[in-house]
Amino acid sequence: MHNSKNVSKRCTSGVYRSCLAMLLLTCSTLGLAQPSQIRDIEDSVIKIYTTQAAPDYFTPWRLLTPRQSSGSGAVIIGNQILTNAHVVANASYVQAQKHNDARRYQARVSFISHEADLALITVDEAGFFSDLKPLAIGNLPDPLQEVSVYGYPMGGKSLSITKGILSRVEQQVYAHAGAYLLAGQIDAAINPGNSGGPVIVDQQIVGVVMQANSGGRAENLGYFVPPSIIRHVLVDSEDGVRDGFPDLGFRTQTLDSPSAKAAYGLDKDQDGVLVIKVFEGSPAEGILQENDVILQIDDFKIADDGTIKLSEDLLTDYKHAIDLHHINESIAITYSRHGEKATISLLAERGMDSYSLVAGEQFDMVPEYYIYGGILFVPLNMNLIKRWGNDWGRTAPVSLLQARSEWSSPEQRELVVALQVLAADVNLGYHDWRNWVVERINGEPVRDFTQFSQALKNNTLENVVFENKNGYQLVINHETALASEARILSQYRIPATHSAGLFED
Repeated sequence: MHNSKNVSKRCTSGVYRSCLAMLLLTCSTLGLAQPSQIRDIEDSVIKIYTTQAAPDYFTPWRLLTPRQSSGSGAVIIGNQILTNAHVVANASYVQAQKHNDARRYQARVSFISHEADLALITVDEAGFFSDLKPLAIGNLPDPLQEVSVYGYPMGGKSLSITKGILSRVEQQVYAHAGAYLLAGQIDAAINPGNSGGPVIVDQQIVGVVMQANSGGRAENLGYFVPPSIIRHVLVDSEDGVRDGFPDLGFRTQTLDSPSAKAAYGLDKDQDGVLVIKVFEGSPAEGILQENDVILQIDDFKIADDGTIKLSEDLLTDYKHAIDLHHINESIAITYSRHGEKATISLLAERGMDSYSLVAGEQFDMVPEYYIYGGILFVPLNMNLIKRWGNDWGRTAPVSLLQARSEWSSPEQRELVVALQVLAADVNLGYHDWRNWVVERINGEPVRDFTQFSQALKNNTLENVVFENKNGYQLVINHETALASEARILSQYRIPATHSAGLFED
């Protein structure tokens, strides 16, 4: 409308009619272009139908009841449809439907990044993409800029377009897999079915709608995966192998306290974060030390609250400076040790599952389990914890929740839980024991689920003694356990004593 305003300013009473004609012609031309551009976007927004059957981590030998759900996606270059990972996670059947087309086409997942909650799907049938215009990936909008959200929310079959304002951009915990990545927030409600739909500015994708991570406590807010994370996943997908986001293997805390800054040798004008943990086998091992202060990553200076400046208007957690890198790239770290400043390079590597004692949520995986003496043993992970429902932070056992804040070590990489007792003569006296963390087996510390399972399989002692950290013991006679195995499996309709592949090399 800038040209229209110029035309209006030139209008005088003597030439009013000719100027008015020019103004109407300009507005008419602009008005015709906009609906055409919107139609191109609408045609590129796809409705996705999935049938999902997730494993039941309470009874890990079977699946939960299959459920049907829907989401949204957008066509991008390379005959790919960009959507959310949670839309197609654990999916056994995927279909895609074009705008104003009743037919559903069979689709398949070509790449998935659960941590970024992004996935690429495609349709192999010839001609599906021939009349669709791929959308380009744009740049992160400015704060308070208006954006449009396209998708197919539940409750109807037609495409929905919602407008909102970009209200915040910062590091967030993604609801799908619990990763801590950059996210955008808009003041528009995002409903089920909108997930995976594009956030559009100037006919370009500037975000992908994702699950709200507010636990239902925020109203009229929506969240989206920003362009930097989208581009990272698209580059990662080029070879078909998911590398994910790097983890340098150290953990930090903020240095807001002036006393703490002085204690670790910082000047008043220096800011940074304190290294409190360096993991064995990580890129940081042998280079960084506990009590070092990280001052800068690449060109991003770290504030004492752990933030870096993305622009004049945007701050976020320093972790984003690491997330911008791909595996095998060098990352420059400037740090202070006892007041001495130095800069080193760390090689970006994939994060190790063993950094935390409780592994993050996994998808499209077969749960591990072992049944011995009628007792169901499983590894502790977020899949199990989340099985307690949407309010798992309150309903899951406290002992299991507390373990999430503990670091792993070479001596203890994973916790093993006696989840439930399948009542039988062999386990008489323990029928009401459940959710019990096993610390030792026959006096030996439990390192992880694989070592624990091998110890049971290879046991030659008369009895197996399981012990928790408080010294309580659960004793099972080995000979009786083996003799009752077939009967227990038959009685409880369990296909095998352990998960497939548990003892494979």
